[in-house]
Amino acid sequence: MASIVSIRDARKDYPLGKVVVHALRGVSLEIEAGDFCVIAGPSGSGKTTLLNLIGCVDVPTGGDVVVAGQSTIRLSDAALTDLRLHKLGFIFQSFNLVNVLDVTQNVEFPLLLQGQLPAAERTARVAALLERVGLTPFAHHRPNELSGGQRQRVAIARALVTRPAIVLADEPTANLDSVTGRQIIDLMKELNQVDGITFIFSTHDHHVMSQARRIVRIQDGVLVDDGLGAA
Repeated sequence: MASIVSIRDARKDYPLGKVVVHALRGVSLEIEAGDFCVIAGPSGSGKTTLLNLIGCVDVPTGGDVVVAGQSTIRLSDAALTDLRLHKLGFIFQSFNLVNVLDVTQNVEFPLLLQGQLPAAERTARVAALLERVGLTPFAHHRPNELSGGQRQRVAIARALVTRPAIVLADEPTANLDSVTGRQIIDLMKELNQVDGITFIFSTHDHHVMSQARRIVRIQDGVLVDDGLGAA
């Protein structure tokens, strides 16, 4: 199967006063389309930096990161934004919902940013996703009227509404109790298996790791295990 993410000798440096922090030190990694992959490592290991490079939130200092066939170091800021908007979905531990919008409006928001679909098609797509994540009865509730698990389901629907090739999930179960966290991961696993969406996680959650097809381990900015020998 073809790689949907190709990382080649990626390095990322951050100047900190007179010191340069080497967050990534020559990481090379291939992630296949349809994978359910965890990037694991202790705090400060570089896993969030790696996720940010895949998510086109940042670009490498050296090396290259190719996402959905596009080399991010060769893209302008506008092109990076376009790649994020059309090829990537994001799920965060803090949900990142807009509190003044209801559930339907939160999920629809990325489609409004794309500006391509007519209102009727946007409405139908959002309604179908809310049904799929079990939130149809809460379509007109605001985030502060929902439980943590329900808010994360809204975030999942929002991540999927643009039909992305890749969903990046940064500690998606960190603010959930263990039972709700398992339900959320089970939902993501189903979406991965049924729709073939590539999921890439950054997490410490052992249940997420137990469900992963591949666990990539990073430490001190270096890849210590690419997970290929574990399956």
